[in-house]
Amino acid sequence: MNRLTTALLAISLVSASIATAVADTWTLNPERSHLAFVSIKAGNIGEVHHFTELAGSINDQGQAVIDTTLDSVETLIPIRNERMREMLFKTTQYSDATLSAKIDPAQIAAMQPGDMIEVVAESSLSLHGETQPLILKMQAAKLDDDTLMVASTEPVVLDAAKFGLGEGVEKLREIAGLDSISNAVPVTFVMVFDSPTSADDSAAAAPSAETMAQYEAYREIVEAMSSEQKEAVAALFGAAR
Repeated sequence: MNRLTTALLAISLVSASIATAVADTWTLNPERSHLAFVSIKAGNIGEVHHFTELAGSINDQGQAVIDTTLDSVETLIPIRNERMREMLFKTTQYSDATLSAKIDPAQIAAMQPGDMIEVVAESSLSLHGETQPLILKMQAAKLDDDTLMVASTEPVVLDAAKFGLGEGVEKLREIAGLDSISNAVPVTFVMVFDSPTSADDSAAAAPSAETMAQYEAYREIVEAMSSEQKEAVAALFGAAR
């Protein structure tokens, strides 16, 4: 009976340890994040614009997802904002752009406050009904126990035509009376993520291989118990309350 009781206790403790280790999801802080793009018109005139509404997260598997509300485009000229929403992005039909990227979770987990690492990630961007692969070159910095910053080290140059935006670009060119607007759109970003856990919780180590082996051994013992043995152990825990 002592062996069975120990097994149940061990499983409870190890399960809690595993849950703590994988619960660390980073949530985007939109107020501290920035996503900007450059439009190039008349051959060599560049103008910087940005989006004001962002949301996203990085889960325990290193899967990052960033959603951008296209209606939040800000060019500092109200009429141009309206034209981009209606003629370019067509936000009544395509409200968001979604970036998905895979980051090595071990790299993030190993970072200590003050650490900075280079990150190259395969990703995809879904925009205007089209999805295109991208390679992101970034720098990640652990600002403190609960804050992670990820920023582009090189602009991501999007081809507007590949996302079905070529017609919208041409409409903007015509209505503005310009000789040209380039389909090449450089994009840069700084994303700041917050951890929902406290510093103590986020510092919890992942369970070791030895701990996992013990967990499996104890789990097999419990699964082999008869109904009478399980009832006896349940009664024992009830009496201990």
